[in-house]
Amino acid sequence: MKTALSLLICLISISTHAQNEGWNIKTTTNSNYTGVAMANGRIGILPSDRLFETEQIILNNVYDKESPLGVSRILKGMNFGNLEMEIDNEKLTAENIKNWSQTLHMKEAYFETSFTYMDKADISYKIYALRNVPYSGYFDFTITAKKDILVKVTGIIETPEEYLEPLSTYRVLKDNEVTMPILQTVAKSRLGRHVVGTSATFVWHQLNSGDEHQRPPLVHEKISEYNNQLSFVKSVKKGTSLDFAWTAAQCTTQDFNDPQSESERFVIFNLLTPKNDLINQHTELWKQLWEGDIIIEGDLQSQLDVRLALYHLYAFARGDSNLSIAPMGLSSQNYNGHIFWDTELWMFPPLLVLNQDIARSLVNYRSDRLDKAKQKAINFGYKGAMFPWESDDTGEEATPAWALTGTFEHHITSDVAIAFWNYYLVTKDKSWLKERGHPMLKEVADYWVSRATLNADGSYSIKNVVGANEFAPNVDDNAFTNGAAITALNYAEKSAKELGLAANPMWADVASKIKIYRFPDGTTMEHSKYKGERIKQADVNLLTFPLDIISDEATILKDLKYYEPKLAEEGPAMGKSVFAVIYARLGDADNAFRLFKESYEPNKRPPFGALSETATGHDPYFATGAGGMLQTVLFGFGGLHLTEDGIIQKGAILPKQWTSLTIKGVGIDNEEYVIKR
Repeated sequence: MKTALSLLICLISISTHAQNEGWNIKTTTNSNYTGVAMANGRIGILPSDRLFETEQIILNNVYDKESPLGVSRILKGMNFGNLEMEIDNEKLTAENIKNWSQTLHMKEAYFETSFTYMDKADISYKIYALRNVPYSGYFDFTITAKKDILVKVTGIIETPEEYLEPLSTYRVLKDNEVTMPILQTVAKSRLGRHVVGTSATFVWHQLNSGDEHQRPPLVHEKISEYNNQLSFVKSVKKGTSLDFAWTAAQCTTQDFNDPQSESERFVIFNLLTPKNDLINQHTELWKQLWEGDIIIEGDLQSQLDVRLALYHLYAFARGDSNLSIAPMGLSSQNYNGHIFWDTELWMFPPLLVLNQDIARSLVNYRSDRLDKAKQKAINFGYKGAMFPWESDDTGEEATPAWALTGTFEHHITSDVAIAFWNYYLVTKDKSWLKERGHPMLKEVADYWVSRATLNADGSYSIKNVVGANEFAPNVDDNAFTNGAAITALNYAEKSAKELGLAANPMWADVASKIKIYRFPDGTTMEHSKYKGERIKQADVNLLTFPLDIISDEATILKDLKYYEPKLAEEGPAMGKSVFAVIYARLGDADNAFRLFKESYEPNKRPPFGALSETATGHDPYFATGAGGMLQTVLFGFGGLHLTEDGIIQKGAILPKQWTSLTIKGVGIDNEEYVIKR
């Protein structure tokens, strides 16, 4: 019987390991360390390799000017994720611990650090950006004593020096017999646009309701208004554990009239909600997200890479926000946290397939800012709506004035329209189409009619633009700009027909006559004067995928073979993703897989595989690149197509490195597609 029990335990252990194998990424080294974000669509927490520290907190859709003469920049929040721990009056550091490891648990969305302190204690802590309480973070600690020890823990609210007029306090709120200790800092953002309120406290898991008097005494110390601290000291007996949490919430006047009080309420909610209930709610929401999943068998590394990409897209967004995703999501302030075409063309399609709630949030972000886009068109002498190359909370142009992209990269307007029509194709939500979709598509089509120039031969040109290949500024008849305009005009006409409305006849007329230039051998020219220069990223090839304007195989192959060698090494990852999808749809699994790997592997950073934008960059996590690699899997190997009949599958193909590919939770009916060798 003992042998049978041992065998059962062994089998359970193997089964659990197999289940976690494609979900967890673990490291025991911090060499060349780049972290991965814990995020919930409202805040991003970037863990560190340093004990009990986080690099930064990023606040979604909260902006202030980067400088008095600069553009807007997303706020780096007050850092509530830095703590200190002492055992027997010695501070724990990297130098006096052993067996350090960190694990990203993607399935349950938490980040765990564990280590041993001398021969005295085993310590672990988990970081959550709570999905269920989205303005808050939760740091859950377990200290298991190997000897009798005296523990001191200090929680800190650290305010960046750029903040103005910080006021740091500590108060013990009370309602009847319930006491609620609150550490708090309130300050203005760097140029005074917002008030930011951060509250924090310790949570004692082992105390029952009404046992507040058994908490260890809390000691408040204000090092400065920028460094607000709360600490406790507690004895832990050998063989026992101390289980507690540090929880904090951060609110701003972007979302709340009284961010100070709201941050207190969130912390009180976390303080007085049993840990299991709180974490189970978070886990359940992530379980629902993972109903849209990609399962790769036969290639564990690809499975982890793809899951990490999908994890970040889910983490950086939420379906109840009507917010979008910046290129670096909620992991950094890179690109000022602005919204680009990266969302509509790269991140949106995978989310549209696997999570229509989040997809709706991304398109609604744009329609909420339609009036600003219409005003921009008027300001530049056009009709309809003209979207900014870089967008912030206002919907106005947020690109630095020196960057020509902000004034001339106009394909963004079509990219928005394409996402809108594709959302309707997948959801068939006619109410949304009537209220948000068609009004947007109509304004975009009217813009392109006013933007196009009639040539002497009756054709139309779109002049003086920066295309997807930003190495070629201020060119005429850029291939992708023109192709995207054609597509947007056609979609506006289809939208009108779907609703039984009259379409402007100029939409079809202009769409049918916009010029696409070709070399004498039939290869598509990137723009009217293109002579073979290096390119930053795919431009021409986007006419094959996703636009489907170039559909004959001979031209597709010519364009692939001509432009792939011209792709600059310092360019972003997405170009090779486009090539990979196209090769997969042509049935060439070897080239598709080669380019799939080349699209992101050089950009992976140790120890978790966070993506940087380029092969030489280090800022995590490049969500745009994640969108590109996921499109290779979904629309290339998986054979999924967005059509008038919704999502259909045709031409799926497996690389020889994989034994099977399963795509779960596809479309509004949560369909499952399995491709096996």
